[in-house]
Amino acid sequence: QLQLVESGGGLVQPGGSLRLSCAASGFSGFTSTYYTIGWFRQDPGQEREGVSCIYNPGGTTFYADSVKGRFTISTDNAKNTMYLQMSSLKPEDTATYYCGLAIGFVHCSGYVFESKAPSVSWGQGTQVTVSS
Repeated sequence: QLQLVESGGGLVQPGGSLRLSCAASGFSGFTSTYYTIGWFRQDPGQEREGVSCIYNPGGTTFYADSVKGRFTISTDNAKNTMYLQMSSLKPEDTATYYCGLAIGFVHCSGYVFESKAPSVSWGQGTQVTVSS
């Protein structure tokens, strides 16, 4: 069973930077050529929203308007790890950040990703708090 584990969250001052990591394991039986991987965030009582995604194969990226120019998504395939480099952080970036993987080319939306279950995997989340 595919497993995703996020790390790298924490408390940071406004204007600061963090790099989140998502390590994947358990690829036995995973044969899909087309898949979407990405980062999502959620505050208590709110819907999970898409932050950034990569569409494979090809590597086309998507960024939510709220993070364009500040966040960068990347992968290290040799390490089976995805990253989210976050800079110029704002208090409104505060949320629990999740990594997700869906089979096929899927819209980078928390709602759409959730609708693709069971062909979607989620990590447990890592908390990012931006506060002075």
